[in-house]
Amino acid sequence: MQEKTRDISQSNIDNEEFVLSISKFLKFFIPSLIGILIFMFPVPYLDGKFVAYSDGFTIPIAVIKDYIQGFLGSFLPLLVVISISTTLVLTLATKIFKPAFILKNEFLNNLLNTTIFWTIVRVIGAFFVLITYNKYSIEMIHSGNTGGLLLNDLMPVLFIVFFLAGFLLPLILDFGLLEFVGVLLSKIMRPLFGLPGRSSVDCLTSWLGDGTIGVLLTNKQLESGFYTKREAAVIATSFSAVSITFCLVVITELKLESYFVPMIGVVAVTGIACAFIIPRLMPLSKIEDTYIVENDERDHETIPAGKTLLSYGLEKATKRAENSPSVFSFLNSGLKNVLDMWIGVLPVVMAIGTIGLIVAEETPIFTYLGMPFIPLIELLNIPEAVAMSETIVVGFADMFLPAIIGSSIESDLTRFVIACLSVSQLIYMSEVGGLILATKIPVNFFQLLIIFLLRTVISLPIIALFAHIIF
Repeated sequence: MQEKTRDISQSNIDNEEFVLSISKFLKFFIPSLIGILIFMFPVPYLDGKFVAYSDGFTIPIAVIKDYIQGFLGSFLPLLVVISISTTLVLTLATKIFKPAFILKNEFLNNLLNTTIFWTIVRVIGAFFVLITYNKYSIEMIHSGNTGGLLLNDLMPVLFIVFFLAGFLLPLILDFGLLEFVGVLLSKIMRPLFGLPGRSSVDCLTSWLGDGTIGVLLTNKQLESGFYTKREAAVIATSFSAVSITFCLVVITELKLESYFVPMIGVVAVTGIACAFIIPRLMPLSKIEDTYIVENDERDHETIPAGKTLLSYGLEKATKRAENSPSVFSFLNSGLKNVLDMWIGVLPVVMAIGTIGLIVAEETPIFTYLGMPFIPLIELLNIPEAVAMSETIVVGFADMFLPAIIGSSIESDLTRFVIACLSVSQLIYMSEVGGLILATKIPVNFFQLLIIFLLRTVISLPIIALFAHIIF
């Protein structure tokens, strides 16, 4: 009898009418608005100074990045060296001595107790960064076109952007904005993409946070029985989008910061097109549409009776905002985000990036692999077709490599195409691709390569069309 009474009481609580108060709304609205302004609002800024909107614009986080970079100057490469070297020391100490305070701490254990493969990658990254900074005898590594280019140009930008994003992205992630947008998009995802509405949150989390976060969220939903195998594979390969943060780094490397907002728009349109087409093709279309576990709470997409998308979205958002972290937790979470990117990403970029640049600089491999794309590039009337072709396939290794290799191309239009394409290709083995292979998401290496090529062939004409309009 007591159990039945408790069930009835719980049912009454679940069906209780939600009341939207001013305080609840402001707790969701103000942090989310600040996050939108920082990461999405265009400001007239070009080449280190504020200008008229007609001359170009960027987003506030890029302006902040420029000021920090100008203040720290030549000290930044040393900070990168210290960060990557410290990462290796802590990783080796964890693997060898297995300190209890690290192994018992979930965050530190995940960060430092890596697999043998990722430990080797960190060793290589530290080796390259030390050789490059001290300009030891191996010129192939520290050359201005290989390791030197990474350490002096790209890595300082990553170092600053990761710091800013780590502390500021929670404004978008933790105060209900994703829940609000996720509900609004729930009626779009199933008809267009054959996916649950909640998958829009995975996509937005990737875009606003990091692609790896989207993959981890997707894998968790698969393991919990909310996604089928096919849904998880589609979401991980089509909706774990490259983050705004990384888009900023890519466009900065290609010296086109004033075109950041158009780039985001083009990437969004291209991503939607790929997400609509590629899941209907092999190999994704042939993956079993079955669950790996059963879950009776699977359907959460029904909008309650008497509520609209907007009202229910506000309800979900304000409830998330009510559970938002305190100031201390906010800062603690931000610090963890920064360390996660500094320790987890910087050594990988240095290792994979340097190897990729050495291969590109010292061998004709990427030239040969890119040759089949030259006729298509010429057909699309993109200048410097041969030079651009060398950037296309290299993106499968790491997303930054096309931007680094293509930074010397003179044509603004071509560099813009490279920026958009490298982000739209989505599957790069140094991070998202490698992570997918490490999860239960049923996609293998060969399938990832096919998806990468399909995304390239579909994306390139779309991006070229917009590039010719913009330029």
